[in-house]
Amino acid sequence: MANADERLEGKTALVTGSGHGIGRQIALKLADRGAYVVATDLNGETAGEVAEEIGEAVGSGRAHAVEMDVTDLERVQHVIDETVADRGALDILINDAGIWFPKFFLESTPEEWRKEVDVCFFGVVHCTRVALPHMVDQGGGRIVSIASDAGRVGEKRQAVYSGAKAGVIGFSKAIAREYGRYNITVNCVAPGLTMNSPEMAESFGQRAGELRSVYPLYRGESEPPLGQPSDVAGAVAFLASDDAAWVTGQTISVSGGYSMA
Repeated sequence: MANADERLEGKTALVTGSGHGIGRQIALKLADRGAYVVATDLNGETAGEVAEEIGEAVGSGRAHAVEMDVTDLERVQHVIDETVADRGALDILINDAGIWFPKFFLESTPEEWRKEVDVCFFGVVHCTRVALPHMVDQGGGRIVSIASDAGRVGEKRQAVYSGAKAGVIGFSKAIAREYGRYNITVNCVAPGLTMNSPEMAESFGQRAGELRSVYPLYRGESEPPLGQPSDVAGAVAFLASDDAAWVTGQTISVSGGYSMA
C-alpha cells in the first residue's frame, strides 16, 4: 500500500472496531489517504497489529492503537478526550464496532438482543456524543457510521440487529440536521454481506449459487458474490474527505445492488 493519495493529510481519524474486517480495512484506507489513525478495538492486541501494519505501509508515527469498549461511555470519553489533547483535534470519527448473532428471532436470547443494541446502536451514540463537542469547537468534522442493508430492508436471522442498524441510520440523520450548521457531516455506509473473515467466506461460499440470484453484480463463478472490506472502506474514505463536503444525512449502500431502496 503506497501513500499516493493525500486528501486526508493532516487529519486525525478515530476508527472503532478496527482490529479486523471492515474496520481494519477502513483504518488502512484512511492512513493511505494521509490521515493519522487512532485504531481502537475491544481487543487491544488486534488494534495494535493494525497500527503496526499502518506504520509498515505508510511510515512510522502515523497511527497508534487503543483498547476501547464502545459500550463503556466513560472509556469512550477518556479515549476521545486524550486523542484531542494529543493530536489537537478529532477530524474524523468512524463508528464501525459491531456484533451480530445470526439466528431466527424466536431462537435468539435477551442477552444477545442487549449485546447487539448496546454495541451496534449505543456504541455509535456514545462515540458521537463525546466527539461532537470537540467537532463543534473546532468548526467541523466528519462522522461516518457503518450501518447495514439489514437496517434498510430488514433481514432474516437478523431481527434485532436490523433494528439496531436502522436506529443508527435514523440517529445519524437527526444528528446531521442538528449539527450541519457547524460544518459537521454525518453519514452512513450500509454494507451487504461482506467477507469479514475466512470463516464467513467459507460459510457463504457454500451458498454461492443462492446468493448470485439476489446480488446483481457479478464477480465470477469462482467467488461468492459478497462484498470485500475494501469495497466498504472506499465509500467511507470518500465520505470522510472534502470531496463529500456537501453530503450529509445520507446512507450509501455498498452491497453489490442487493438493496436499491
